Amino acid sequence: MSHYLAIDLGAESGRALLGTLAGGKLAVEELHRFANTPVQVHGALYWDTLRLWHEIQKGIAVATRERRLKLDGIGVDTWGVDFTLLGGDGTLVELPRHYRDARNNGIMEKAFQLVPREEVFAHTGIQFMQINSLFQLFAMRLGAAPSLAVAKQLLHTPDLFNYWLTGVAKSEATIASTSQFFDPKTMTWAEELMAKLDLPYQILCPIISPGTLLGNTLDEPHTPVYATAGHDTAAAVAAVPAAGGNDWCYISSGTWSLMGLELDEPVINEHSLAANYTNEVGVEGKIRFLKNIAGLWLLQECRKAWAEEGAEYSYEQLARMAGEARAFTARIDPNAFLEPGGMPAKIAEYCRRTGQEPPATHGEYARAILESLALCYRQVLENLEALSGRKIAVIHIVGGGSRNGLLNQFVADCTGRRVIAGPGEATAIGNILVQAMGAGELKGLEEIRAVVRNSFELTAVEPHPGAEWEQAYQRYRAQVG
Repeated sequence: MSHYLAIDLGAESGRALLGTLAGGKLAVEELHRFANTPVQVHGALYWDTLRLWHEIQKGIAVATRERRLKLDGIGVDTWGVDFTLLGGDGTLVELPRHYRDARNNGIMEKAFQLVPREEVFAHTGIQFMQINSLFQLFAMRLGAAPSLAVAKQLLHTPDLFNYWLTGVAKSEATIASTSQFFDPKTMTWAEELMAKLDLPYQILCPIISPGTLLGNTLDEPHTPVYATAGHDTAAAVAAVPAAGGNDWCYISSGTWSLMGLELDEPVINEHSLAANYTNEVGVEGKIRFLKNIAGLWLLQECRKAWAEEGAEYSYEQLARMAGEARAFTARIDPNAFLEPGGMPAKIAEYCRRTGQEPPATHGEYARAILESLALCYRQVLENLEALSGRKIAVIHIVGGGSRNGLLNQFVADCTGRRVIAGPGEATAIGNILVQAMGAGELKGLEEIRAVVRNSFELTAVEPHPGAEWEQAYQRYRAQVG
């Protein structure tokens, strides 16, 4: 029996989860949960990184001091793209900005004046989003950020916490690949691209594979720390319970929806550029060919806005309200909403701008969001099939969003594909099992996925397509292009 601790940081909350692996089965237990609340100062949006570090230490203490467990490993996964700059003495030179910080607005177009969009994609194969590390770093250069002038190292968020745990500064490949200054063809930094944008590639750290042992914690009891699949989506995809074959795709469903295929080679051509798809790195050198979709964040933001007005709902209540609400009242492009705050008003304005009546009730807002996500997923699925030449028969939905039974049924009905939902804790499970792979307990993805299938209950959802979904989809495509 072995024990691994997963530190799983999402955009809304973080957790420390204990994984116990024995006899080919994994049990996962949450030991510590905490909020991840960004902080706004003078119009700039920051992550509360030191508070997160405090909570990580607390999670480790629960396992090692309160539970008196001897951990076989610790691994950290987080969201992508965000990074921290360190000075020559290894300390922060600036608090890390949030990817939704307003300084990124309009920055892509300025970068393309120096390096054309096509050339950036040829180097990196990454979906264009202003939140990407490349554009955040370029925004710092254009703004003459003093921190950039003195920085000696750049570490993405999970790499920073690994550094604080072990004193070892390395860049894990799955998180590095979200940056848009990483080349998935060569698995190296895209230094030529960075040089053309006058960005300091010298501050980038050596790249390592997921599952690499970094060393032991600096603090007692000196537990082994593995660079697991540091990007939370890479960890979740590793835990997709597919049993071989290539007729499946995945949706890692949470604040973001990441929908894609697992491939052996990146797809970097004019067609994937035109469709704005991304090639990120997975476990065992696989490529996660996917589309980033603004997922349940829209519902999270509506829930927050309604709570401020005095109407507090659980996610279960919102799902029930959506199920009882009128169908197809409005269609929205999930990716048209980037900045936080006032989401119901933003959705209403979007509806009016596109010639639609805004939803009339909170339930109708919730249903419109879930229906629109399903419509978006169908469009992404059709593009995945066209770009890869594969025929997709099964959609695996993993992560917290897989617990939303209404959304799962909407996805099945809209796409006409069978949906397999679960596990809900896919990110933590993948984190833990990649650590076990690094420790030599598991040999690779096949064994990781066999453990997942043996350990967790999955839900099959059969499709019931109908004319209403087809009509809604055709209207959605005409609306969003």
